[in-house]
Amino acid sequence: MSEARRSGRIPRLELGELAKARLKRIGVIDVGSNSIRMVVFDGMARSPAYFYNEKVLAGLGAGLADTGRLSPAGWTRALAALNRFVALARRMELSGLVAVATAAVREARDGPAFCEQVQRETGLILHVASGGEEARLAAKGVLLGWPRADGLVCDMGGASMELAHLVRGEIGDCATSPLGPLTLADVADAKALAKTIRQEVKALRKAVPGPAPRLFLVGGSWRAIARLDMERMGYPLRVLHGYAPPVPQLMETLGWVREQDQARMSSLTGTSTARLSLVPLASQVLAEFLRRVEPGKVTISGYGLREGLLYRQMPEEMRALDPLIESCRHQERQASRWPGFGDALFEWLAPLYPDQSRDERRLVHAACLLHDAYWRAHPDYRGELAFEAVMRSNVAGVNHAERAFLGVAMLHRYKAMATAEDLGRYAELLDAARTAEAVVLGRAMRLGAMLSGSVPGVLEHARLGISGRRLELALAASARDFAGEAVARRLAALASRLALEPAVVLE
Repeated sequence: MSEARRSGRIPRLELGELAKARLKRIGVIDVGSNSIRMVVFDGMARSPAYFYNEKVLAGLGAGLADTGRLSPAGWTRALAALNRFVALARRMELSGLVAVATAAVREARDGPAFCEQVQRETGLILHVASGGEEARLAAKGVLLGWPRADGLVCDMGGASMELAHLVRGEIGDCATSPLGPLTLADVADAKALAKTIRQEVKALRKAVPGPAPRLFLVGGSWRAIARLDMERMGYPLRVLHGYAPPVPQLMETLGWVREQDQARMSSLTGTSTARLSLVPLASQVLAEFLRRVEPGKVTISGYGLREGLLYRQMPEEMRALDPLIESCRHQERQASRWPGFGDALFEWLAPLYPDQSRDERRLVHAACLLHDAYWRAHPDYRGELAFEAVMRSNVAGVNHAERAFLGVAMLHRYKAMATAEDLGRYAELLDAARTAEAVVLGRAMRLGAMLSGSVPGVLEHARLGISGRRLELALAASARDFAGEAVARRLAALASRLALEPAVVLE
C-alpha cells in the first residue's frame, strides 16, 4: 500500500504542477455553478481514459444574480459532495488531485468564505479560475479531441458562458459573459430576458470576432439539448461526442424544446429534471447565438474544462499525436495477440490506397490497429461484438460517420458474410460508397490476418497490389510457405469486391 493511502494524504497539485504527475491516476474536481464533478483519468494518455466519473447537481450558483451570494442549499450539498470526493480520492492512490472552481465561486461575495470552509473541512484547495482561464481550458479540452481544430468553442456552465477562438489548434481571443441559465433565471420579464440575451451575445461575439467554420459546444446544457435533438430525430447513435446536427435542424429542436414539459423530456432521454430545468433558457441563448454567429457546422464536444486540464499538462510531442491512432494503439497493446502487427498490416495494405487523403489513411490505420482486438470473443459473434464496441467506444478524434466506417470495416474483418441487416439502425450514418470502401478494408484485413496468422515477420515478405485487371498477392522468400487454400479464398473474396481477378504469384 502506498504512503499516500496509508496516511490518507493525496498530493494536491497547483495547475502548473500537473505536468509532474504523469505516472498514475490524476483526479480533477470541477466545482461548477450547477454541478460538481470528480473525474479520475487513468494516467497520462493522448485520448482520455476515465477511471472514475461522478457528478452532483448542487446548484451552487442558484439565485446568485439576485443575491450576489452562493445558494445556502447548494453550499451544503457542495460540501457534502466534496467530502465524499476527497474520501474516494484517498482510496484511489492518485498521483495528484486538482480542484477548480468556476463562475459561481468566482463571482459570489462569499466565494472566498466557501473556499476557506472547503479547505478547512476537506483539506482541498480550490483554484478559482478567471473567466478567460475557464474559456481557455474548455478550448484545450476541445483540442484534446480535435488537435488542429478551427472555429469557436462555446462553453455554457450554470452561471456563465465562455467563448474561445481556435485557429489550426492555437487558442486566440477568449471572453466570458453572464449567460448561464442560473443567472438568466433571475430575469423575471420575458421581454427583458430576450433583450439581455441579445445584448450579451452581441458583446461576446464582439470580444471574440473570429470566423466560425465550426462551432464546438461544450457543457451539460448543450449536451442535454443534443440528446433531445437525437430523440426528436430518431438518430441511431447515442454517443454525444462528435454529434453534428445540421444547423437548421438544431434550430427547429431549440424551438421544440421550449414547448415541452420537463417530465416528457426526462422520459425521452433519461436526463434528470434538475438538468432539464435549465434547458429552455439554454436553448434560447443558443438560438440567439446561432443566429448571430451563423456557423458552418455545429459539433458537440464531450470534452471540456476537465479534459482541458489533462491536455494542459501534456508535452508538445504528445499533443501532436493523433488521439484516434493513440487510442487504437493502446487497445492493440492491451488486447491483441501480437501488439505491433497493426502497423505492419497498415503498410502492407498501402498499395490499395494510393490516392487516399490524410483523413482517410488515418481511418485505415486505426482499423488495422484494432483488427485483432476482439479475438477472445466467440468466433460466431466476433464481428457483431467488434462492430458494436467500435460504435459505442469512448474514443476521440472521429465523427459519427468515421466511427461507422471503422465499425463496418471491423464487422467485415471478422465476418465473411456480413449483410446490411448487421448494420441495423446505424446504416444511415454511412453512405453507400463509404460502406463499400469499409467492406473492402474489412476483407483486406481478413486476408492479411489469414496469410500471416497476425504474426509479425510474414507480411514483410508479401506484396499486395493491383496489376491491370488482377489483384495480385506476391509471396517471396519464407512467405511462400504461407500460401494455402484459406488464403486463396480470402484473396478471391477481396478481389470480387474490387471487381478484379485474384492471382497468387510466387517470387
